[in-house]
Amino acid sequence: MTETPEPERSHKAGNGEDSIYWDASKNTYVGAMSLGFTPSGKRRRPKVTGKTKTEVRRKLRDLRKEMESGVKTPANYTVSDTIEDYLARGFKGRDPETVKKCRSLTENHILPMLGKAKLRDLTADDLDDWLDDRADYLATRSLREVLGVLRRAITHAQKRDKVMRNVAELVTVPDGRPGRPSKALTLEQAKAVLMAARGSILHAYIVVSLLIGVRTEEARPLTWDHVHLHPVGDIPPHIEVWRSVRRHGDTKTRKSRRTLALPQQVVAVLENHRVDQGWRRVAAGERWAENDLVFASTVGTPLDASHVRRGFRAIVKRAGLAPEWTPRELRHSFVSLLSDHGIPLEVIARVVGHSSTATTEAVYRKQLRPVITEGAGAMDSIFNYGDEEGETAPAEEG
Repeated sequence: MTETPEPERSHKAGNGEDSIYWDASKNTYVGAMSLGFTPSGKRRRPKVTGKTKTEVRRKLRDLRKEMESGVKTPANYTVSDTIEDYLARGFKGRDPETVKKCRSLTENHILPMLGKAKLRDLTADDLDDWLDDRADYLATRSLREVLGVLRRAITHAQKRDKVMRNVAELVTVPDGRPGRPSKALTLEQAKAVLMAARGSILHAYIVVSLLIGVRTEEARPLTWDHVHLHPVGDIPPHIEVWRSVRRHGDTKTRKSRRTLALPQQVVAVLENHRVDQGWRRVAAGERWAENDLVFASTVGTPLDASHVRRGFRAIVKRAGLAPEWTPRELRHSFVSLLSDHGIPLEVIARVVGHSSTATTEAVYRKQLRPVITEGAGAMDSIFNYGDEEGETAPAEEG
């Protein structure tokens, strides 16, 4: 028969001292810490409990450290609480789509496994086990994103004195499942897509994306005042990629803000597109929303990303290709076609708006080939624009 521990006689704790005593009603040892009084005069005396005096002393030491550091970790503050606080307060001013993505990651991959764990008790071993489990379902990049969300959430808790250290900083991401490989259209496939797009409201959008290499979030907010279809002095026709649909309208990075010369084929397509848009404006009448957008709906409103994806899938299907292609892969195709044509990596990085060639290699490594020479007017040459029309070859860009 297990005997009830013999309670030791407790000495009266002095001012600022900790005391340990046996609580017979709860059948446990209790440790109490004296921290003075609140502004209202109420005594501050946090308590801990344990099965042994040794356990209580350890808890009191940990509690004392927290108090001295200013951190007050609630005993029942869970990972779920941490995530909810982060989503509620840590995303002020952020794009709703970013919040939606983070919430999806947490609800699917963090909360089901770690949500009930107390934040103060969470260990690096717990997170290693969790990541190893997720590695069977997620690609390495997705694992990094999920761990990144957890790290930021715990950092948010640290800044609010809810926990002393960020245990998520102590673990590394394992290799996950192979991710979906990036794809690029071959020249023949690209020509087929361009042909299938003729007559579609997305024709000019696809031509600009494929022959200029802009991001989808850069193409959708493009306005006519940033498109120059005629030479200005010695400056050839060009497009100013200065904005995106991100919340604050900025491009992805500083280097992403760039001005690009337009191939002759793009100039011709945009000129026709502008005329067609004028007729759509007339047809819409008062329903037309004047936003000066280059790519807009039939009533002038901005194109939604989902509508672009659906329209692009229909065009790809008409081109005789599998339907899983996405608009962002037009940019991959642009890089691939330039690389095949012998354009140096440094030039490609500059045109697509990467801060360095390392970024270009990391993102588009399967589309790049070793190159020797630098060309100009590459896209017109690739698509033989001018030859079919009986025109002279375009002059090289400076």
